[in-house]
Amino acid sequence: MHISNWSFHAVYMYLHSKTMYVLRQINILLIKNFFFHFPIDLILSNSCIPFLGSSEGLDFQTILLDEERGRLLLGAKDHIFLLSLVDLNKNFKKIYWPAAKERVELCKLAGKDASTECANFIRVLQPYNKTHVYVCGTGAFHPVCGYIDLGVYKEEVMFKLDTHILESGRLKCPFDPQQPFASVMTDEYLYSGTASDFLGKDTAFTRSLGPTHDHHYIRTDISEHYWLNGAKFIGTFPIPDTYNPDDDKIYFFFRESSQEGSTSDKTILSRVGRVCKNDVGGQRSLINKWTTFLKARLICSIPGSDGADTHFDELQDIYLLPTRDERNPVVYGVFTTTSSIFKGSAVCVYSMADIRAVFNGPYAHKESADHRWVQYDGRIPYPRPGTCPSKTYDPLIKSTRDFPDDVISFIKRHPVMYKSVYPVAGGPTFKRINVDYRLTQIVVDHVVAEDGQYDVMFLGTDVGTVLKVVSISKEKWNMEEVVLEELQVFKTNRKDATNSFVLPDLQQQLYIGSRDGLVQLSLHRCDTYGKACADCCLARDPYCAWDGNACSRYAPTSKRRARRQDVKYGDPITQCWDIEDSNHETADEKVIFGIEFNSTFLECIPKSQQASIKWYIQWSGDEHREELKPDERIIKTEYGLLIRSLQKKDSGIYYYIFHIYHKNKWKSKLKYLPF
Repeated sequence: MHISNWSFHAVYMYLHSKTMYVLRQINILLIKNFFFHFPIDLILSNSCIPFLGSSEGLDFQTILLDEERGRLLLGAKDHIFLLSLVDLNKNFKKIYWPAAKERVELCKLAGKDASTECANFIRVLQPYNKTHVYVCGTGAFHPVCGYIDLGVYKEEVMFKLDTHILESGRLKCPFDPQQPFASVMTDEYLYSGTASDFLGKDTAFTRSLGPTHDHHYIRTDISEHYWLNGAKFIGTFPIPDTYNPDDDKIYFFFRESSQEGSTSDKTILSRVGRVCKNDVGGQRSLINKWTTFLKARLICSIPGSDGADTHFDELQDIYLLPTRDERNPVVYGVFTTTSSIFKGSAVCVYSMADIRAVFNGPYAHKESADHRWVQYDGRIPYPRPGTCPSKTYDPLIKSTRDFPDDVISFIKRHPVMYKSVYPVAGGPTFKRINVDYRLTQIVVDHVVAEDGQYDVMFLGTDVGTVLKVVSISKEKWNMEEVVLEELQVFKTNRKDATNSFVLPDLQQQLYIGSRDGLVQLSLHRCDTYGKACADCCLARDPYCAWDGNACSRYAPTSKRRARRQDVKYGDPITQCWDIEDSNHETADEKVIFGIEFNSTFLECIPKSQQASIKWYIQWSGDEHREELKPDERIIKTEYGLLIRSLQKKDSGIYYYIFHIYHKNKWKSKLKYLPF
C-alpha cells in the first residue's frame, strides 16, 4: 500500500494530536486527583503549599527536620524524600526503598492488606551523626534498618541509602505501619518504644546501637506485667535532670491497659516513664534490662456536675515547648476520652517540676493481680530505686551493675509511682466536647505580642483540619480558650488525617504530614482579617497587628510604632482611632429576592471567630429596627440566617451587627415575590 508524503504527514499529525489529547487528559486527571486532597483556597492565597510528590499517593508518616542545612527528610511508603525548606518542590530528591518481594508475598499470605500494610513504610528517621541518618521501615511486617549518607558539607548534595549495610529493625521499628510508636537518637544510641512481635502484643522500651566500643542493648522486663501492658508509645525525649550529666534521663510518654483488682476492671491510662541514660542493666538480675525504669500516671480531667471527674485517658500526642532552662521544657499533651458515649478531646499542660516531684514521691504497691495499687509504706532500699549511678551521689556505685540486690528486687516489683501528675492549670487548657472530630496532633509556638507573651497551639484533627488556638489567662486563674483559625488542610473521609507535625524554629511555617500528602502551612495569615484596624484587633491573633495601613505580621521592636493589637481582650475601641459610633456607620447593602413558601438564606460570615452576632429587622413600611427573635421558622446558624417557608410579612431590611463592639457590617434587603 502506497502512502504519499502528504498522507503520511496527515497520519502522523493525527496520531500526534491524539497522543497529546490523551496526555492532556492524564494531566487533568492527575491535577484533579492532586487538588482533591488539598484546599484550593489556601493554595491560591499562598497560605498552604503542598508537596507535589504527594500526587503519587504515598503515606507520609515521618518527618525529620535538618534546619542547619535548611532541608526536610520525609518518610513515606517505599520512599524517602529530601526537600528544601526554601522550596519544597524545587529539585527534591528521593530514594526508592521497597520491601523485599518475598516479604510482601508472606505478608499477603498472613492476611494483611497489600496496599496499606504489605509495603515498606518508613517509621524511623533519626540523625545518627553529622553525615548519616538512621532509617527504618516496616518492610512488609519485617522491619529493616539502614543508613542514609548525606555528605560532609552543607553545600554537598548527597542522598544515598547504603543497601549493603542493612540490619534487622526488630525492637527499633514497628511491624505495623499504623501502630503508635516513638523513638529518639542521642549520643548514637537509639531509644525506641514499640511492639516486638508480628501480632503487636509484646511491647517494649529499648536502647540499641551506640558507639562501636560501647554497645549496651537494654530493654524492659517482659516477665513483669507491672512494667508495660499493651503500651502505645507516643513520644520520647532526652531531658537533663540536673547540671550533672550522670543524672541525664530519657523520658517517654505512652498509654497502656491497666488492671485494677480483677480482669473486669481493665482501663486505658496515660503514663510518663523514665530511665537513666547511663543504665547498663543489672549484674545478677535484670541483666540487659532497665534497672532504673519508673512510670507515673498523667491525669487530664474536668470535674463533673455530680462531683465525679470526666477523664481524658487516651494520650494521642505530646509536645515539649523549650524554655531558657533545658531541664524544664513545658509539656503539652493531647488526650481523648475512651467512652463511646461522651466524646471529647483536651489539651493538658504539665511542668517538669511536677513530674519530677511525683517520681521522687511514694511508690505504689500491689500484693497480687487481684489487689489494687496502694501506697508502699515499707523500707525503701539505698540508693533510692530509679536513681542514676553517679560518682557525686555515691563513689562506690559507678554503674547500675553495682546496685545492691535489694534495689534490683524492689524496682522489679515497684515500677509504678503512687501519686499522679496533674496539669499546671488543674484541668485542660483547651477542650472540645461532643464534636465530630478528635484532636490528634500538637505543636506550640511561643509568640511575643504587644500586650504579653502567648503560647499558640496548632492542633491537628482526624478529619484533616488544623486549629490555631491560644489560651489566655484571665482574672482568678480563669482561662479563656480562643480559636483564632480553623483550616481544612486535607480533604479526607478517613479518620486518621494528620500524622505528623514539625515546627522549625527559624521559619514561620508548619509542616504537616498525612496519608494524603505533605503541606507547608503559614503560621499567620494577617491579611485575611480585613482591611480595618477594628477587624485586626478583633482577630486577637498574637502574630498580627494593625500598622496604620493594614493588618500585618507583628514584630517586637524597641522603637515605639503605631502598632495596634489587643490579644488579651480583643477590644478595638481602646486600640483603633478610626472607629465611629455604630449608629452613624454606613452598612454595606445587598438585595435578596425570595420566593413565597421557599427557604431563603441571608449569609453572614464574620472575619473574626471572636465576634458574636446579633440580627435586627426593619420591617417594610417601618422606620424602626428591632432585634430579631429566632423561632422554628427563622433559624440563626453559624453562617447566617435561614428563613423557612417565606411569607410576605418577612419583607424588610435585615441587619447583622458584630457584638464585641457595635459595628454594622452588612444589611440585607429582603424582597418578597408571590408564588
